[in-house]
Amino acid sequence: MSQSEVSSMRPPLVPLATLIGRELRSEKVEKPSVRCGQAALAKKGEDYFLIKPDCQRIPGNPSTSFSVFAIFDGHNGISAAIFVKENLLNHVMSAIPQGIGREEWLQALPRALVAGFVKTDIEFQRKGKHQLQIFMLNMNTGETSGTTVTFVVIDGWTVTVASVGDSRCILDTQGGVVSLLTVDHRLEENVEERERVTASGGEVGRLNVYGGTEVGPLRCWPGGLCLSRSIGDMDVGEFIVPIPHVKQVKLSNTGGRLIIASDGIWDALSSEMAAKSCRGLPAELAAKLVVKEALRTRGLKDDTTCLVVDIIPPEHSVLPPTPRRKQNMLSSIFGKKPQNSMNKPMSKLSAVGVVEELFEEGSAVLAERLGKDVNWKTNSGLSRCAVCQVDQTPSEGISVNSGTFFSATSNPWEGPFLCTNCRKKKDAMEGKRPSQSTALTT
Repeated sequence: MSQSEVSSMRPPLVPLATLIGRELRSEKVEKPSVRCGQAALAKKGEDYFLIKPDCQRIPGNPSTSFSVFAIFDGHNGISAAIFVKENLLNHVMSAIPQGIGREEWLQALPRALVAGFVKTDIEFQRKGKHQLQIFMLNMNTGETSGTTVTFVVIDGWTVTVASVGDSRCILDTQGGVVSLLTVDHRLEENVEERERVTASGGEVGRLNVYGGTEVGPLRCWPGGLCLSRSIGDMDVGEFIVPIPHVKQVKLSNTGGRLIIASDGIWDALSSEMAAKSCRGLPAELAAKLVVKEALRTRGLKDDTTCLVVDIIPPEHSVLPPTPRRKQNMLSSIFGKKPQNSMNKPMSKLSAVGVVEELFEEGSAVLAERLGKDVNWKTNSGLSRCAVCQVDQTPSEGISVNSGTFFSATSNPWEGPFLCTNCRKKKDAMEGKRPSQSTALTT
C-alpha cells in the first residue's frame, strides 16, 4: 500500500480551536454535578483508591471535563495496587484517538479501557521480573503482588465501569432500584470463568489440609488465587487475565448514586443493603455509613474501602431523595440479570430513573475486545500496537485477529495491530503457550 493510500485512510487533522468550538456547541444540555465521599478502615493496608474529578479530554477546555473514581484492592503486598493507581488512567487515555468529539470519545472508551488494563499489567509484570529473579537467587524478596480494579469514568450523564476481580460498583437510581455494574470474577461463584481457566491450562480446587480434607474457597493453581482476573500476580498462570468486564450506561436526568467498594463491604452487605443504608445522606456521610454497616454486620476482617459518588441534576445542590418503595429488590435497570450477584432475583424496572445501557462486554478474549475496525496505521506508515501504543514496522508484529497459523482464507492484517510482546501476552492468556510467570505457591 502506497503512502498516499495510507494517508487517505486517515481522518484529516482538525485544528484545536475547531475542536473546542464543536465541544462548546455540543454542550446544550447542562451537565450534572458530581460529588464524592470516601471512607475506609484498614486491616492489612492493601486497599487504595483514586478520586480525580477534574480530568479534561481537551486540556484547557472545561467543557470537556470528566471524572474518574477507582478502587484497587491489593493482595500479597501493595506494589500492584500503587502501580495501577499511578499508571492506569494515563494508559487508558493514550489508547483513545486524539482529535475526536465527545460521542466518538465515549464510543472509543470501552476498547481503550481494555487496552489500558492489559498494558498496565504488562508493564507491572515487566517491572517485577527483575525482582522475581532476585527472589529466586536469595529467597528473600520478590514481587508477587496483585490487585483487583474497579475503574469508573463519568462524563455528563454517561457512566463507564471497567473491572477485574471482586470490587463492585452498584448504581442506585431515583426509582429506588439497585443495579450491579460489575461482574464478580471469583472462581467460587463464576462458572464461566472456572471453565475458561481450566480450558487455558489452569487447575481449580480448594486447599488440601492434613487427611485430604478440602477447605476454603475455590482457587486457581499455580498460585492459589481465588480470582480469575486481576492485574499483577506474577506467581500465577497467565490465564489469570487483566481483561476487564466493561459496562457503559446513560442515566436519566434524575441522576443517581454509585457505590464503589472493595470486597470488605460486599462480603458483609448485599448491594441492596449497602444502597438502603445510606439513602438520603450526602455522599461523604453516606460512605461512612456504608463502612459502619459493614463492620456492624461482619466486623473488620478485611480492608474495607468505600466511595460514594452522587450524580446530581443541575437544578439540585444534593441528590434528590429516593421515593419509598413497598419492596426493594435488586433489579436490572437494563432488563438483563447481572451475573454472579449474591442478591435476590430481579424485578422489572419502573419508569422512574430509567437508565439506558450503551455497552456491555465481559469476554476474556483480547481479539473480541479490540475488534476489527481500528485504523492501526500511523502517519509515518508504521503500525501502532493497539495495547502498548508502540510504533513498529508491520513485519515486527501481527494482527490481533490472526491465528497461530494462517489459513488460506484468513487475512493476517485484519483488525488492530499487536507488537511482538503484546502478541505473546495475548497468546499466553489464551493458553496458546506455556506461562512465562514463575510459579510460586503462597
